[in-house]
Amino acid sequence: MLGGASTEGAGRGAPPLAGAPAAARPRRASRRRWQSRVLPYVFLLPALVAELAVHLVPMFVGAGMSFLQLTQRFIRNWSKAPVVGLANYRVAIDVSSPVGENLLRSFFITVAFSVLVVAGSWLLGTAAALALQKPFPGRTALRTLFLVPFAMPIFTGVITWSFMLQRDTGIVNTVLVDQLGLVDERPFWLLGPNSFASLLVVAIWRTWPFAFLTITAGLQAIPSDLYEAASVDGAGPWTRFRSITLPMLRPVNQVLLLVLFLWSFNDFTTPYTLFGRSAPPEAGVIAIHVYQASFITWNFGLGSAMSVLLVGFLLLVTTSYLLISGRSARHA
Repeated sequence: MLGGASTEGAGRGAPPLAGAPAAARPRRASRRRWQSRVLPYVFLLPALVAELAVHLVPMFVGAGMSFLQLTQRFIRNWSKAPVVGLANYRVAIDVSSPVGENLLRSFFITVAFSVLVVAGSWLLGTAAALALQKPFPGRTALRTLFLVPFAMPIFTGVITWSFMLQRDTGIVNTVLVDQLGLVDERPFWLLGPNSFASLLVVAIWRTWPFAFLTITAGLQAIPSDLYEAASVDGAGPWTRFRSITLPMLRPVNQVLLLVLFLWSFNDFTTPYTLFGRSAPPEAGVIAIHVYQASFITWNFGLGSAMSVLLVGFLLLVTTSYLLISGRSARHA
């Protein structure tokens, strides 16, 4: 009897003991789902708040300023600035007016400047990365030397270039005129037509190490077996570069070219440090033009409208580039 009762009691007690883990299993699964779905957003929340405070809030404030006649008269009290709607935009895009004509001219200068900077930086970066791909004595020192322009503070590097490009005391004219005798008269590098070439050289000098660093990282991911097999098949250096290196670097180059274009199109520090507050007309990129419209003429409403148009153009270019590159990648 006692044995039967004990057996029966054990039989009645078995389901609760066996059912306890099964009841806790849904709670653990729910906790795991919460951790995998919600917890990442919780960790991203501080970065999102910082992004809103640093970038998005000023962007929206600037967009709101573009609808105001915010001149020097109302700079102390924005609330009294009259709302002019799209008047600032109409002034900015009216190419028949001096403001619109100058903005269009600076836009074309900036496009030409950006395209040349991207092309020059990519060519120099690719050539240097390919030259330093195979190990040889001194390769590490050369890599470090190539990265100096990118690691150097912008103001330090550009101010050094501004001293070098001075007409009377600069080292560039000293070498070209006094030592090599290639030029009869000392040219102006920071004024007139030569100013665009000077800006272009300084911008490429600053930007190409980033292309070199990015392409070097991309080359490390290409298996060496592909080059060895191509060499066995009789492929030369140009054939290996065209058939192996470029296709394998396509994802890297797609991002690199876009980043270089956005950097150069928005570059303000280089021309401002090189030329000062008033850049020569030949080197008047759009960033300097917007600065002059806002802080020289004190028309912040018009300057904000130009900035919004600039952001819209870059968004259009970025979206179109990503769509085209994505479509070509799918068909490749």
